[in-house]
Amino acid sequence: MSAIDAREAITRAHHEEWARVVATLTRRFGDLDIAEEAAAEAFATAVQRWPADGVPPNPGAWLTTTAGRKAIDRIRRENKRDDKHKEALLVYDDDPPERAGAIADDRLRLIFTCCHPALAMESRLALTLRMVGGLTVPEIARAFLVAETAMGQRITRAKAKIKAARIPYRVPAAEDLPGRVSGVLAVLYLVFNEGYLATGPGTDPVRHDLTAEAIRLTRLIRALMPDDGEVAGLLALMLLTEARRTARVSAGGELVALDEQDRGAWDAALIAEGHRLVRERLAAAAAGVAPCRYQILAAINAVHTSARDIRDTDWSQVLALYDQLIRLDPSPIIALNRAVAVAELDGPQVALAAVDRLEDELAGYHAYHATRADLLRRLGRGHESRAAYDKAIELAGNTAETAYLKRRRGQLGQ
Repeated sequence: MSAIDAREAITRAHHEEWARVVATLTRRFGDLDIAEEAAAEAFATAVQRWPADGVPPNPGAWLTTTAGRKAIDRIRRENKRDDKHKEALLVYDDDPPERAGAIADDRLRLIFTCCHPALAMESRLALTLRMVGGLTVPEIARAFLVAETAMGQRITRAKAKIKAARIPYRVPAAEDLPGRVSGVLAVLYLVFNEGYLATGPGTDPVRHDLTAEAIRLTRLIRALMPDDGEVAGLLALMLLTEARRTARVSAGGELVALDEQDRGAWDAALIAEGHRLVRERLAAAAAGVAPCRYQILAAINAVHTSARDIRDTDWSQVLALYDQLIRLDPSPIIALNRAVAVAELDGPQVALAAVDRLEDELAGYHAYHATRADLLRRLGRGHESRAAYDKAIELAGNTAETAYLKRRRGQLGQ
């Protein structure tokens, strides 16, 4: 096997198996630090051995076994951990069987562990993205628009608090779920977004492994909480977004914007399921149950996926939904997305004024500059548009998005 083939197999295994290995080791040894470090050592061993020995038939099993041995070796070296040592000597996992009706999923347990209410919300999100999503610290830092060093410290403190507080590794009881689920949903949404449009320059522009896993875990939570409107809303949002995945990147590796996508390539089954969930939540809203953030975002996506052509989009409905959303979540990114609908209804000049008011908060966000560039282009202000595209290209990490922005900039001419 060539070194290139081995590297590709290791990269694929990291995408597909990281969370499973970490979750399995956390269940066995009860320690996030041991689980993460042993998993990292197993992958480092794979880098050394797979090019020479070949990729094992079951990479996940090989990595889990290797990581387990690494964890045992570490525990044996730490003489003060007698109880952990005894546990580590067990060759087979002898956890008692799941109680009837429970969902036996290691990664779901790990998410609920990382999203314990004893941790600050930002720490919950960052830790779970690292441990379950397998995202690197730089990727997580970009998602939060903070420095890598600060994000690394946040994750380290969160793991230390879980250990000090002896937070259990389990899916909480039914009565505890409502207090824990908001953080879990926020994490799954961020994991999905990283898969939908990866932030790193060295990764695939669209990571189906992350979007598929986020959807799978959200389905499990919906089984736990079938009457929770936000769980249903997030699942609908993911499905309606995932339905467009195959149309979002061209054969040449360039991002395809919504107005240029082949809508015939969208996944009709996912759209139908997403629309059904949105209709259920609309019925609940009609009965007096106010929709929350993910439900409104899903409704916005339902409007977009209902239009056979971009020209058929009901922008008035989209703007009304954004107006509703911004009252719940007055974040600058929501305001930026709202401005896109404003441009379609009131023109690019009005939208540009709204976007420019966000500069202080979004100056380091590539989508802010990309939106400005498009609005300036539509206003015939080519020189300013080019400068905005340059800034967006400088900040964008995704190769497909960079290619799209460069093409748009090139269309401006000299």
